[in-house]
Amino acid sequence: MNTSSNFLLASYIDHTLLKADATLQQIQQLCNEAIKYRFATVCVNSAWVKEVSALLEGSSVGITTVVGFPLGASLSEVKAFEAKQAIAQGATEVDMVINIGYLKDKRLNELEADIKEVVKACNEVPVKVIVETSLLTNDEIVLACQIAVKAGAKFVKTSTGFSTGGATVEHIKLMRETVGEHIGVKASGGIRDTKFALELVAAGANRLGASASVAIVEGQEIDQNGY
Repeated sequence: MNTSSNFLLASYIDHTLLKADATLQQIQQLCNEAIKYRFATVCVNSAWVKEVSALLEGSSVGITTVVGFPLGASLSEVKAFEAKQAIAQGATEVDMVINIGYLKDKRLNELEADIKEVVKACNEVPVKVIVETSLLTNDEIVLACQIAVKAGAKFVKTSTGFSTGGATVEHIKLMRETVGEHIGVKASGGIRDTKFALELVAAGANRLGASASVAIVEGQEIDQNGY
């Protein structure tokens, strides 16, 4: 992969560490890699945002945090509070998980209200709405994306990386077709190599969530699961 292509792909990536056993040393490494490769953001659990903000001070790398993660079944007020607190500590983007049960039960007004509460709490900070595509039918994916856009989200996102599956080219195409060109589409879950990352971008993703980010931009093949 040539240097210009390397830089371009890196600019799509939220360099991610969301494991429960993540340590400060690993968070520091994540931030150092993000600065070196010029990833779009680092993506961490909200408890790490304050540390990450200090580590990234003076760099161009943003800070993504997750809300209601990974199940999406938290109270809307709790999601909104977590988002607001994380932003106060330095988060520049928020990835929230929808209440998947609301979608399955067709409690669509409640689903929209859940997203709206987080969007309101985030003010101008972009919200990416994780719909967990591996648990949904295509019709449900379309509906979730439509509601997310209606509620004010700036992105729709495939997966937490903690469920039954991750991003697919087919789902990215469907999500892009649904939201049009003015809403972001983030692919996440199982992105481990350059080839798949480029396929997702070609399908319509304009952000990628991955823990294997360095391998992706360096063109390496790895065996372990990526976020």
